[in-house]
Amino acid sequence: MSDPTLQQMARHDRVRRGGARRGPLLGVAMAVVLASGAGWWGYNAWSGDGPERDPDVVAATERLQSFLDAWAAGEAAKAGALSDSPRTAESLLTSVMTNLKPTGAKLTAGDGKKDDQGKVVVPYTARFTVPAVGEFRYESEAALTGKAGKWVVEFGSPMVHPRLVPGKTLALKAVAKRAAVLDANGDDLQAASLRGSVDEQGKGTFGLEARYDKQLRGGGGAATSEVVIADRQSGEAEASLTKSSAKPGTPVRTTIDPKVQGAAAAAMEGLEVNAALIALEPSTGNVLAVSSRPAGGINRALAGRYPPGSTFKVVTAAAMLKAGMKPSDVVACPKFTRVDGQRFENQNQFTLPAGSTFKDSFAKSCNTMFVENRAKAGGSALHDMAEAFGIGGEWDVGDVTYDGSVPVTTSDNDLAASTIGQARVQASPLVMASIAATVKEGTFKQPVLVPGAVKKKHEATARLDPSVTGALREMMRATVTYGAGSALTGIPGEPHAKTGTAEFGEEKPPRTHAWMIGYQGDSDLAWCVMLEDGGSGGADAGPVAARFLKNLT
Repeated sequence: MSDPTLQQMARHDRVRRGGARRGPLLGVAMAVVLASGAGWWGYNAWSGDGPERDPDVVAATERLQSFLDAWAAGEAAKAGALSDSPRTAESLLTSVMTNLKPTGAKLTAGDGKKDDQGKVVVPYTARFTVPAVGEFRYESEAALTGKAGKWVVEFGSPMVHPRLVPGKTLALKAVAKRAAVLDANGDDLQAASLRGSVDEQGKGTFGLEARYDKQLRGGGGAATSEVVIADRQSGEAEASLTKSSAKPGTPVRTTIDPKVQGAAAAAMEGLEVNAALIALEPSTGNVLAVSSRPAGGINRALAGRYPPGSTFKVVTAAAMLKAGMKPSDVVACPKFTRVDGQRFENQNQFTLPAGSTFKDSFAKSCNTMFVENRAKAGGSALHDMAEAFGIGGEWDVGDVTYDGSVPVTTSDNDLAASTIGQARVQASPLVMASIAATVKEGTFKQPVLVPGAVKKKHEATARLDPSVTGALREMMRATVTYGAGSALTGIPGEPHAKTGTAEFGEEKPPRTHAWMIGYQGDSDLAWCVMLEDGGSGGADAGPVAARFLKNLT
């Protein structure tokens, strides 16, 4: 990276006093951190002269103060015009101010004196406020030649700073290096929507980079950078002009599995809607992959709030199974049904033939069957079963999450809509992936993303009966083998799934989010796909889930 100065304009860097040197005026390379800032300012603090002062000294000092004021204001060309080497001065001053980016600058001329050659030598004090450093202060001096009214600054590197020589500049060097966000293997996390980003000041702007900014930045309250003398061509720091005791940042290690994360990211490529894909390890609750689009802002996979639609039928079915229903029970699945005048219907108004079972209705995602059997999930039964899946608690995951809400129903219509994941039922993709993981594991294991940040895991207030989870596994497998999850047919790993098409908004026909949740029967993997305003669970979310699982084979 080159120093953004006037390289073509400058070909030498002269030192008037003590001879002249020549050297390239090239840029500061990547070895030196270029800090950012808000601007520069300065003011003329020269206090005038007494009645006995030599008018030449007064005029020369005024000219130097004008030079210093222009420099402090970031007007390098204006300052250079007051010197005997305008282009050289402009180049070096631009380099210094671009590299340091001070948020404040005050350069003040002192009392000058004539030397035996007729030159006026004027000391000055420089004070810069530099981001990540604090105040940078030093003393230097300048020689001016000429006569009253025509004085010019003899420009050279030592005039800018007494330790500068031609070919060198002032720059910033990061002392407290920002630490990285890591995956489970200890490598840099390759998940942009989860990791987040860092701005020009080195501050995290969203994602884990923002949440753990203080830990990653380090410093411990001390200056995190030093002002250094650096080579303008290579950018190498050669000497420090300030000192910092700052400590480097501490890495943030996540549970993300790079292989699973890569499979998730690839599955999301090409989608034109906002979407989320999240994967968990059921035996531990560890989060294996998080992909949210678009990157930036809320992470939809972790903290999005949506009606889960028919994917919530896993919880409803659990409540019904606990109440005594069996997968083999024969049930009706009409095209539509009514509750106190409110119409509930199946997607595309399908129906199932006589003799169909509870398992068939689950696999085919029959809304009307669940609505008509709502009494078996009535009272607080649905709410209580949701708690057995960990929903409604405060999850300490290591990042911002939405942990779901299943209120106790207040009316028959509220209950009817809640059984199919509508009404006031809300969940994030994280919650729905955890539901699938709970069926696989047999008990709720709170998801964890950043183990080192978790203080206390949430524990479910109720336990799932093994007969209930066993029946749910049978029904979720049927969803793939002959139900709405046919997009996963033929995929290795014995996938189990549940689809969902969740209505939202007031439009007619209603807009819908597309969902699919599931787990692999032969491996420690559960997952959720959600397409925001994305259509149908089986037709639209299903193919994304299929790509994800295929990417893992």
